[in-house]
Amino acid sequence: MAKIVYVECGGTEHAVDVPEGWTVMQGAVSNGVPGIDAECGGSCSCGTCHVYVEAGLAQLPKADDNEEAMLDEVAAEVKPTSRLSCQIKVTPELDGMVVRMPATQG
Repeated sequence: MAKIVYVECGGTEHAVDVPEGWTVMQGAVSNGVPGIDAECGGSCSCGTCHVYVEAGLAQLPKADDNEEAMLDEVAAEVKPTSRLSCQIKVTPELDGMVVRMPATQG
């Protein structure tokens, strides 16, 4: 498990233990964390699980072309630390990762 800290756009934090192999999106949805809508269920086709990675970005593989395209096409307020949480697989190295949700989703 890895502890992932989800921060709502208003600042409320949710620290969640997420099983290895799950995605950051699954951890949020399974624990009722608001702000990650995940309308497509994790298939990288809607952009409603957009997050800003505030801690742990260096431990992530680079976003693939499909994720980059979704961020460019549908995500609002994209920043250099933007990722789709459905594309971030949880590993022990991500323990302590902090992600912040944008004010609006795709």
